[in-house]
Amino acid sequence: MTESIRVGQTAPEFAATAVVDQEFKTVKLSDYRGKYVVLFFYPLDFTFVCPTEITAFSDRYEEFKKLNTEILGISVDSEFSHLAWIQTDRKSGGVGDLNYPLVADIKKEVSSAYNVLDPAAGIALRGLFIIDKDGTIQHATINNLAFGRSVEETLRTLQAIQHVQSHPDEVCPAGWQPGDKTMNPDPVKSKVYFSAV
Repeated sequence: MTESIRVGQTAPEFAATAVVDQEFKTVKLSDYRGKYVVLFFYPLDFTFVCPTEITAFSDRYEEFKKLNTEILGISVDSEFSHLAWIQTDRKSGGVGDLNYPLVADIKKEVSSAYNVLDPAAGIALRGLFIIDKDGTIQHATINNLAFGRSVEETLRTLQAIQHVQSHPDEVCPAGWQPGDKTMNPDPVKSKVYFSAV
């Protein structure tokens, strides 16, 4: 694995072939500057947990879009495998049409750059990165292969990131949801929050 990347760092740039609306297109991370990006890695097409995540993100795509956010799914499969998976019905183990690009990382360069490649297995772990509109990684999680991620929690985390970026004098406590109270990161002013909960 490569040197570890961390939140607060610039997300590694990449250009790769993706399947977008059943066509092959080159996608670059820098194409999305000015938007937030949820970049998530998954092990392989035509597996078991992966389609549940892929379709869950697609089904909630409009909610992310309203938050100025693009979703990019990525695995070490080829664009041909991605296309076949998209062209396979959900009831048959496929994912059907998707609302966001599936990126091919057949050379494993992007997975390596984001330090999610499991070299022994030759596939990516379930890494998820939220990248802000300036290209900075604001959130990163990596799950092992056997269990999927929560679209709901990804959406909540994205909303918290956007809230604190647009309200620099506030921080979001655990479990914060839009509309909940925030706190001021000051020893005295934070007592206003704590006295109210």
